[in-house]
Amino acid sequence: MAEAGSIVIDRNGYLDVRSRSAATFDLDARLPGQVFKEGAEDSLFCEFDAVLTPEFWPALCTMARWHGDRHVELLVLEPDCDAFYLPEYRMYPALSLPVEADVDDYWAAIGHEPDGDIMGSIAISANVIAVTGPSGKWGCWGERDPEVAIFRGFPNVAARNKWRAQFGPFLEVSGALESYLPLTFAGRTVPDEYAATLTVNYGPPSGRRP
Repeated sequence: MAEAGSIVIDRNGYLDVRSRSAATFDLDARLPGQVFKEGAEDSLFCEFDAVLTPEFWPALCTMARWHGDRHVELLVLEPDCDAFYLPEYRMYPALSLPVEADVDDYWAAIGHEPDGDIMGSIAISANVIAVTGPSGKWGCWGERDPEVAIFRGFPNVAARNKWRAQFGPFLEVSGALESYLPLTFAGRTVPDEYAATLTVNYGPPSGRRP
């Protein structure tokens, strides 16, 4: 079972998680804009829903452990806490789980149904999420529309490649533009401006191939 406190239940705990997330992410930004505050490395993409499954927990723990983080923190940015989660479910949409937790603990947290209502669970209701650890040196940003999650904070190429092979499938920005993103646009065509902005923000740094 999940440890007590894995779901952030008071406002101070929620604000603490939000403050740490704000050190890593621009919480007001949205794709294809740049959501990460630091880091110029190219990113990896997966489908948004994959992050909110119990099987994905080990991938997040691995990223946390690279940087000495003992906890993984997940913050829901949309729907809004004060406009949706508090009035509807009297809950704060954030969690902090120790890396020693297992897949069942993660699912107990993100799949928790307030008042028995599945629509209030983070796994179902979250539209924009930010995941990181206290170090702020890694992160996962996910948006239900356009149905992608983006990862950054790999300590080196070898670690990135091993993580990608172990927990994938993951795609680089070019692959995401071909595979994941067309399904979210009319005519299954990603607008040129959107694709260009996403590539600049999440592709390989200029002059270097991945």
